[in-house]
Amino acid sequence: MREFFGFGGYAREPEGFLSWQHLLFVTSLMVVMTGLALILGKKNRHSQAAKKDRVLKVAAILIDSIELFKLVIVCIRSKDAWAWLYDLPLFLCSIQLITIPLAAFSRGRVKEAALDFVCIFGMLGAVLGTYGAGNNYGSYPVLSFDNVVSGITHSISGFSALYILVSGMASMKKRNIWITFTILLGFCVAAYTANVLLDYNYMFLMRGDGTPYDILFNLLSGHAVLYPICVVLLFLAYIFGFYGIYFLAKQKKKVKAV
Repeated sequence: MREFFGFGGYAREPEGFLSWQHLLFVTSLMVVMTGLALILGKKNRHSQAAKKDRVLKVAAILIDSIELFKLVIVCIRSKDAWAWLYDLPLFLCSIQLITIPLAAFSRGRVKEAALDFVCIFGMLGAVLGTYGAGNNYGSYPVLSFDNVVSGITHSISGFSALYILVSGMASMKKRNIWITFTILLGFCVAAYTANVLLDYNYMFLMRGDGTPYDILFNLLSGHAVLYPICVVLLFLAYIFGFYGIYFLAKQKKKVKAV
């Protein structure tokens, strides 16, 4: 158990990013995530809103409880009560720690916007945070506390996004697009500020750190201004692309129905 939780450091060598152990582990998580989302989403598709919300409430409680437990272990392991400053919810995937609870427990337009945000970024975060997490799987053994917790929380984000889509909870109203932008840009500003103050790399706004962001970082030769701006622009372009594909698919569905 000491080895699993990493007390005193991991004695095992990391199997490596994109090793068969890494791919097998995260693929197993993706299969479970997708299967549960499809089963529960289809089951509750025609249920009342309260019943649909129950699944998201469980997901919200799980993801936040696991993350809080992780912070406790990180502080104990490092013997530093301030170690949590380097695990703030300021990564793109971490925003779901706030938006999933909002989607599950809030009402009205806030709920609509939160549901849409989870729907838009949940699957992207799940894929990037598992298959693309070169920073984690290149540093820690696959079956270690850091990677298992990361894999589970990213999978919950992906599950929530798929469940929202399959169960028909997504509104994707055009009037809420600006709220999605505001949430994202607000977190980007907070992440960049934290990066400067803590010399860290939240949202990967400073460098790629072994993730797919390295492609953009290398293309821009690590430019201190252009790189973070382009990362944010990629986020915004992704939002536009997601909405475009969603509305196109919805339009085709209407045409077929006619």
